Amino acid sequence: MNVHLSDDYKPTEDEPFMSSRQQEYFRTKLLKWRAEILADANQTIANLQVETVKEPDIADRASTESERALELRTRDRQRKLIGKIDAALRRIDEGVYGYCDETGDPISLRRLEARPVATLSLEAQERHERREKIYRDD
Repeated sequence: MNVHLSDDYKPTEDEPFMSSRQQEYFRTKLLKWRAEILADANQTIANLQVETVKEPDIADRASTESERALELRTRDRQRKLIGKIDAALRRIDEGVYGYCDETGDPISLRRLEARPVATLSLEAQERHERREKIYRDD
């Protein structure tokens, strides 16, 4: 499916939900996001390889190690996000993207625009978080 989108296209409620045009819009958005994350990860790897020089000062060394640990945690979160992006791209291919995993109802375009990897409608996500909070407080 090769739908040409203008650069200023934004999905609206006026068109059929998850039309081929909307699917292509979200596919493009997800692919761009994925490419940005991978470019950042490659830059991080390059930076970590360059910064292997040992700091003579203990405080400087501790600061450098702390920065590296933070950077690696950030990259780990981004690695997990890549998995979610890949799953969203698979859902587009399967024709189920944009529909709530829990209810089967459409996820609002505003939510998908803000969080393209969303698998739950806002209402289902809020229910899920409330249940999580109840069990976490026990």
